[in-house]
Amino acid sequence: MERLFMKGMTWGWGGRRGDYRTPEAAESLRKLREHGCEWVALSFWTWQESIHATSITFDYGYTVTDRDIAHAVDLAKKLGLKVMLKPVVNSKDRIWRAHIGFPHTPEAAPYWDRWFESYTNFLVHYAELAQELGCDLFCVGCEMIGTEPQTERWTKTIARVREVFGGPLLYNANHGKEEGVEWFDQVDLIGTSAYYPVGGPGATEADMIANWLPVRDRMERLHRKFGKPVVFAEIGCRSARGCSAMPWDFMHRGLPFDEDEQANFYRSALKVFSGEPWFAGFFWWDWSVRLYPIGEAKQDVGFDIYGKRAGQVLAEWYHSR
Repeated sequence: MERLFMKGMTWGWGGRRGDYRTPEAAESLRKLREHGCEWVALSFWTWQESIHATSITFDYGYTVTDRDIAHAVDLAKKLGLKVMLKPVVNSKDRIWRAHIGFPHTPEAAPYWDRWFESYTNFLVHYAELAQELGCDLFCVGCEMIGTEPQTERWTKTIARVREVFGGPLLYNANHGKEEGVEWFDQVDLIGTSAYYPVGGPGATEADMIANWLPVRDRMERLHRKFGKPVVFAEIGCRSARGCSAMPWDFMHRGLPFDEDEQANFYRSALKVFSGEPWFAGFFWWDWSVRLYPIGEAKQDVGFDIYGKRAGQVLAEWYHSR
């Protein structure tokens, strides 16, 4: 059997209603493909009112529509990209989705029942759409740490998704919390947001490689436990000094520009993981729907790699393998 290896990138995050159906979006996807990407994680979100709400609603004035998603998938397919559809729930109170949930006690069971009913309906809607659009992979959840102990409920939800989507399923855990997901046996691919702190200001590629090695061993143990390939469903680092020590960070915008640190993060991860037979690829975070002008790349301290050294690293790696 040929080894599965996904040369991927996340696209679509932050898109609002209509954003996917613009010339800028089409150009962004073309540039993504030119960098050697073969997969795209089409990732978007809708809301629940708070981390303790029991229903997930659709914001018709904000969230991308099914028409937007269909247009983006069609564009991706025409470019030869495979698509993982990745619907995400965020909380309007701006608390990280990892905290969505309730106490894991018998008294909280009615709340869990209502939330999982709503979340299952949310997933099934997009799983049906993924099936209709010919998506190649479906993500059933992203960094939902507070819900992960609910193994029985997750098992039922995933079974319901499988009734409507015939392709493989992935769950996206969070770095350092992967061992808390006892139901990885219910999905086809083990995903994680691999924002591991492997560097820091002045860290070299060799420094980062040394710090990736224990992560590699941890991921291999996870693979052996469940017999499933491991995917970095999210991984990335901003082009800002010190961000390889906190790759998840998106808030400290005053840090100085440092494309070398970002490039070292990319190259080190590619070198450590790409050759492992149990490792199934990367979905880097992330590629903007509307790219900045190429001349402004050296002023951007975000996750984008377009026009930066990390973009060159990824293109060379993806094209050569």
